[in-house]
Amino acid sequence: MARLLADRPADTLTIGDMARQLGHSHGAVRNAALTLVRRGEADQSGTGQPEFRANAKTAAAAQAAVISPPGTHAPRAQAATARTAAPAAAAPRQTGPIRRAGGQLYHPRELADLPDVEALNRLRDADVPVLLYGPPGTGKTSLVEAAFPDLLTVAGDGDTTVGDLIGEYTQADGGGYVFQYGPLVTAMTEGRALLIDDATLISPKVLAALYPAMDGRRQIQVKAHKGETIKAEPGFYVVAGHNPGVHGAVLTEALSSRFSVQIQIGTDYDLALALKIDARVVRVARHLARQVELGELGWAPQLRELLSYQKTEAVLGTQAALANLVGIAPLEDRDAVADAVIKAVGVTKIAPLTLGKQLPASAVRKPPGSTVSAHRGRSR
Repeated sequence: MARLLADRPADTLTIGDMARQLGHSHGAVRNAALTLVRRGEADQSGTGQPEFRANAKTAAAAQAAVISPPGTHAPRAQAATARTAAPAAAAPRQTGPIRRAGGQLYHPRELADLPDVEALNRLRDADVPVLLYGPPGTGKTSLVEAAFPDLLTVAGDGDTTVGDLIGEYTQADGGGYVFQYGPLVTAMTEGRALLIDDATLISPKVLAALYPAMDGRRQIQVKAHKGETIKAEPGFYVVAGHNPGVHGAVLTEALSSRFSVQIQIGTDYDLALALKIDARVVRVARHLARQVELGELGWAPQLRELLSYQKTEAVLGTQAALANLVGIAPLEDRDAVADAVIKAVGVTKIAPLTLGKQLPASAVRKPPGSTVSAHRGRSR
């Protein structure tokens, strides 16, 4: 890895670029590149897809590195064999927080006796597509972003079209039309991971355009662009997210059968406590989650809502944060959420956060430095 970067000092290379040239698995290249960055022996840039470049220390690092020449390995098959054959206890364990592309920290959880990010990378190396399912706000997208720094994402809904996946013609600055490739084609040609978020909100006819890329063919035809054939490069991988309780979400047999591994994602309330979210509110969320499991309620605060509560409390105070927690609950579950909050916190009444009566002008707090005295504009 260091030798490749050192030999091309003027270039910035993506994980996909390096994986193709070195003949190693995508996950192995990512880990090696991030190790070089951590040791100060390479530089990283890019907000979405990370890019790597040599620095003053890269050439020295290359002298001590042991590098297999390109072509020594089958890029995916041998990597998958090596990793799955190794005992789980000997595998590298990414247990500490992982910084996602947007800067947020992700805290790995256990999956099949492995950290979840490590498990997903093993599945990627073995070309086993994964479907993550669970309520909104439980961390499905966060997990995928933490596992795959090269991720591209399609945010699915009922209006998603084939063009949103594959591409379509757009008007150029000069007035003509050019074909703009979509995220599916980009992921295939660059060997990147692709997340289809809220996949079950997308029309089955639209999703059918994805399936040839996921099966043994690993290619698609872009009918809108001269019938062009796009072949998937090593590293291309599809993972999808599904929110079973969301209105309009339908998990068809055709979609389900494409994902050999399906993983349920729930909120880790112990993590919420470790993040120092108010323990009383976490108890409320646990209690409501049990009621959801029993079919008595349709909604409970997940980690996203608990983190939002913590931020709101820091800005507006506990009373306002509690009121907002009640207010974001679906109308049909709001009374039950309010009752649970009242019992846990010991207040007599709680209602959704609402504007009150208008304040007199003298009570409105002005920003610092905005108050001016009557003496010819001199500041107080």
